[in-house]
Amino acid sequence: MQAYFTMLKAPLVVHASREQASLIRIGQGFTAGLSNNESVSMLRRAASVLLPLALAAGFAPTAHAALPVGHAAPPISLQASMGGKEFSFSLADALKKGPVVVYFYPAAFTPGCTIEAHDFADAMDDFHALGATVIGVSMDPIDKLDKFSVSECRSRFAVAADTDGAVASAYDAKMALKAHATRTSYVIAPDGRIVMSYSDKAPDEHVTRSLAAVRALKDGKSG
Repeated sequence: MQAYFTMLKAPLVVHASREQASLIRIGQGFTAGLSNNESVSMLRRAASVLLPLALAAGFAPTAHAALPVGHAAPPISLQASMGGKEFSFSLADALKKGPVVVYFYPAAFTPGCTIEAHDFADAMDDFHALGATVIGVSMDPIDKLDKFSVSECRSRFAVAADTDGAVASAYDAKMALKAHATRTSYVIAPDGRIVMSYSDKAPDEHVTRSLAAVRALKDGKSG
């Protein structure tokens, strides 16, 4: 909570959204001209109002994947698209061919999700060499994913439409206050066990961690 108070008193972040900027300015307005102790007291009283708004606006702390390593992966059966061509994706069928990387992401064509899609596309030769399938999952409609699978996934891997969020919920990868998935990646062994789970709002490490887990699985070093 202290970190949240500090954030409200900090200078406006350059990349903050309009809603986030408004929240920060509200916090700064609360504390203008007050002493340190008065500021903290005021912010504590305001937290019950501002914190839910901040979470809704995207200030939620980094989530952690709740399905642990060793947990049986919930079934997945969704309409998916690869290179703009729709098909029915089944996790059970994909696991017959080798390990599967299931990565959840908030929304197609948003900056972080575009970066992540490019990173996975760039790494697909490595995943294929290890016999792994990659499937991205979001709550976007399939027609939007038809375009995303071509332009951002570069027709290298499939993305699936979990429009009601049922699969994201089963994987504990659904935002509490928004109709979006969290940025959460799982690596699933052919026997259906989760061998890696990783959740972070930043897209940077999802591909490298997933690839490392697939390599460890192939080398027999995965738990």
